[in-house]
Amino acid sequence: MNITSGLKSPLIEANRILVIGCPGSGKSTLSTRLSRALNLDYISMDRDFYWLPGWRKRPRDEIDRRIAEAVAEERWIMDGTGLSSFHLRLPRAHAVIWLRLPRYACLYGAVSRTFLYFGRNRRELPAGCPERLSLDALAYIWNFERDGAPLIEAALQDHGLANSTVIIRSRKAANRFAALSV
Repeated sequence: MNITSGLKSPLIEANRILVIGCPGSGKSTLSTRLSRALNLDYISMDRDFYWLPGWRKRPRDEIDRRIAEAVAEERWIMDGTGLSSFHLRLPRAHAVIWLRLPRYACLYGAVSRTFLYFGRNRRELPAGCPERLSLDALAYIWNFERDGAPLIEAALQDHGLANSTVIIRSRKAANRFAALSV
């Protein structure tokens, strides 16, 4: 589903929402806004599951255990694509919002965020993980539509969510969508 209008009602009825997309697409910003508007607990994949201070990654079994515990709750909004954990998250989601912005918009988002927070933590990262940007991250963003989008499409199809996923293709549309949810 592409964002057009009249999407307020399905979101109000959704108690468990996944916000997915390329790094730099605005997942955390939209999730935070929707969390407040819909009174849902905000869960950040990066902060709550993946990273430990000093950018150390948690062991995979601990990540999966933490995700399974979080998705068992009745009301939440979770940001982060995390393809390797879709099998844990998609079956529990009432709604999926896919920020499918053009690559240039995601690159701009990631680079501008780096300048804004350089050397400091964002709220969706754990303490001890100051903002940074690498060439690998830029390459991941550059290739996301080619490499990640087909996997997302297949996972949404497999879980029966392909036709009910809200796809947002611009920051302007994301802002309109958040305003509809108030």
